[in-house]
Amino acid sequence: MQTERLKADSAGLARAAELLSAGQLVAIPTETVYGLAGDARDGTAVARIYAAKGRPSFNPLIVHLPDLEAARRIAHLTPQAETLARAFWPGALTMVLPLRQDAPIASLVTAGLPTIAIRVPAHPAAQALLRRFGGPLAAPSANASGRISPTSAGHVLDPDGGLDGRIAAVLDAGPCPVGLESTIIGWDADSPLLLRPGGIPAEAVEAALSRPLAHPGQDSGQDPDRPTAPGQLTSHYAPQASLRLNAATPRAGETFIAFGAPGPLSLSETGDLTQAAARLFDLLRQADRLGRPIAVAPIPDHGLGAAINDRLRRAAAPRD
Repeated sequence: MQTERLKADSAGLARAAELLSAGQLVAIPTETVYGLAGDARDGTAVARIYAAKGRPSFNPLIVHLPDLEAARRIAHLTPQAETLARAFWPGALTMVLPLRQDAPIASLVTAGLPTIAIRVPAHPAAQALLRRFGGPLAAPSANASGRISPTSAGHVLDPDGGLDGRIAAVLDAGPCPVGLESTIIGWDADSPLLLRPGGIPAEAVEAALSRPLAHPGQDSGQDPDRPTAPGQLTSHYAPQASLRLNAATPRAGETFIAFGAPGPLSLSETGDLTQAAARLFDLLRQADRLGRPIAVAPIPDHGLGAAINDRLRRAAAPRD
């Protein structure tokens, strides 16, 4: 299969919608990362997503929708969920909510769970495509499972960990402005849970709800390799090279990714966490191409720094 590279113009959007309607896969831009989109109502299309990524079938997918009304047709939104939707949608927030029994969603999307992860993206190209396509799109990150997430069309087509020749097309709208996956919020009864830190700081979610988020960990009884939401696998977002975190200076033979200091690979010379988030996956790819172990400077663990550190810990985790 030859992967088409489409411009994010009227003709490109029309072609992308045509391919999706035929059950094919299209990598699409969002404000977070590029997603590998398929018709969430079509079990065969969803199976193609898992096959293209080499993704474990027990790892659920996020469904992308154009607006809150579309979300209400798919999931049961609690008052807390409605509050978060009004505060952060469209935007980099995913919520895991009870799936409606009559929702036209392929069962493979939810990996057999009674809940569904949904998001309303803010990216204008994603919004335009969702409205032109006219249905829900399942869209995990457009990369081989467990590898570094793509923040540009070039990353999607990268021969190392990309999907060139395995999907029908990529809709190219340039680099993603946020550069980290969405924050995922779920609930245990009435208690909100931070299932994955991401593009919206946990502090902002807590402010909107006027209550703290619980942070379920391995002591919660959840199996880290049987996730209840996307992005929870222990080893994820990984380069080929080994990764050493919280490194004040590089060791001999290491490629160093700096923060708050200049360097050939610096997440942000000024210590700007927003800039660091947007650069993270691109710099991990650049460092990985050099073929040496990678060391990363310490990142403050607040705001977007918590999401950056989450991705780095998973990237550095032992892998099979």
